Amino acid sequence: MINNSPENRPSGTAALIVAAGKSVRAGGDIPKQFRRLGGKALVAWAAEAFVRHPGVDRVHVVVAPGQREQLLDLLSELPVTVGEGGATRQASVLNGLRQLAGSRPASVLVHDAARPLLSGQLIDRVLAGLREAPGSCPALPVVDSLRSGAETIEGEVSRDRLWRVQTPQGFDFALLLQAHETAAEGATDDAEVLRAAGHRVKLVEGDARAMKVTLPEDFEMAERLLDWETLSGTGYDVHRFGPGDHVWLCGIKVPHIAGLLGHSDADVGLHALTDAILGALGDGDIGAHFPPSDPRWKGASSDRFLAHAASLVQAAGGRIVHCDITLICESPKVGPHREAMVARIAEILADHQPRLSVKATTTEGLGFTGRREGIAAQAIATVKLPCWISK
Repeated sequence: MINNSPENRPSGTAALIVAAGKSVRAGGDIPKQFRRLGGKALVAWAAEAFVRHPGVDRVHVVVAPGQREQLLDLLSELPVTVGEGGATRQASVLNGLRQLAGSRPASVLVHDAARPLLSGQLIDRVLAGLREAPGSCPALPVVDSLRSGAETIEGEVSRDRLWRVQTPQGFDFALLLQAHETAAEGATDDAEVLRAAGHRVKLVEGDARAMKVTLPEDFEMAERLLDWETLSGTGYDVHRFGPGDHVWLCGIKVPHIAGLLGHSDADVGLHALTDAILGALGDGDIGAHFPPSDPRWKGASSDRFLAHAASLVQAAGGRIVHCDITLICESPKVGPHREAMVARIAEILADHQPRLSVKATTTEGLGFTGRREGIAAQAIATVKLPCWISK
């Protein structure tokens, strides 16, 4: 007897991400699905899109043999399951469907990891199409003029009724599994597998941003299509004068009648800028990363602090695009050293190549800087970070 009780009926939607390809055309030393785009692995962008979407109940990824642990490490913060794919894309999809069968999903969204820029609205449209037919396929109309031929043009090809299909493609789970079980070898598109089995596949509006990353230059194009968030942070630092014959300002040793007191080299300019970058990231302050109680940082060069903050931005896939520092003191004179300061900061932040400004002012004899008791600095930093594509 067939158990048709409500708890035994198929329900929910699973997402199946195919990430088992060798990615020969993409170049690089690792498969493209593991390469980083905006600080995040290609496959992680797609996985996160499905995890975030309220219409998706489970995310399963299939990878090539021997890559499971690598993938789990990349997706460690996401609630996904991982299985082994096959020698071809078709075999990988079939393996993934069989691995999902035990959870009895009513529908499945099959997606290529090589399409990282997956929006919530595209998933919405695919799910809406699936409510009207057993299959739902996003597609874009062919807009370029088409010609046939080899070395010379032989004729014109009509663009009417021609489409560029994309993923994710949505399906009735049981029908797709059955279609793949009986499909001829060599299929590269799941919508065609379902159609060939006699089932209707509805076309829905695709998304030009959901491009397939295939060639090395596609990574640059995909990065340009990312949404970017612009964030700013401010920093402020003060150090008191003490014994010495020089001060460190913005990475430059400046002769002076006194030194600056501090656990490190007391470079107020770099300290303020480091705090500004950390502020833009929302990642604490310089004291949290380099506690003054830690003897490792006694007398340390502050360029290490700035380089650390810059590395955090880079690890997040972002860029520091602008830095502005104001040194506040009666002496020493900053003007003669300004170009060297800008050059030194540019050297530390070479991977980001931000616009830089270093300037100085006095307090007209007012306050502790006016009394020549110390030096203050304030800074602002602007950072661009890739953010999630929500639309």
